[in-house]
Amino acid sequence: MKQKDSISSIISPLVRPGPSDISFKNMRFLIMDRPTDNTLNNFIEELKKRNIRDVVRVCEPTYRTDLLAKEGINVHDWQFDDGSPPPQHVVEQWFELLRTRFQEDPNSCIAVHCVAGLGRAPVLVALALIELGMQYEDAIDLIRQKRRGAINARQLSYLAEYRPKSRLKTKLRQTHKCLLH
Repeated sequence: MKQKDSISSIISPLVRPGPSDISFKNMRFLIMDRPTDNTLNNFIEELKKRNIRDVVRVCEPTYRTDLLAKEGINVHDWQFDDGSPPPQHVVEQWFELLRTRFQEDPNSCIAVHCVAGLGRAPVLVALALIELGMQYEDAIDLIRQKRRGAINARQLSYLAEYRPKSRLKTKLRQTHKCLLH
């Protein structure tokens, strides 16, 4: 019995959480760990089940993207350093993708992954939640409920200092507002 307990204590920290759905207002995200060429078919099936047309890869490539392209799934390579907050150009690309995709298809979901789905990917989703009006503490709590251990201290500080700039307001909504006034 002791041997079994010690083995499970070694293995359980290595088990990554499965795909995590995060939804808020009109946006849906799927945070995942990175696939490999060996797991790519399962990865693609998971994406197709959830109406995902875009995958944001913020880590080093470990799989070919041609099979995803054949399925109509775009891979956006926006790699940045592990354990770090995203650079400004990645943040801008992220928000542009969100504005475009959710305006074109409000029922879509965007997948984002890093190595384990615990740092870089959750930070991008947290930024979107904050831009959509969620307090940063609530964004962190929501993500950590589904991805225990997500977001390190450096990334947490970045999110605490981040100030939303209404970057996710779509042109459609802005036009609608003008018509109302």
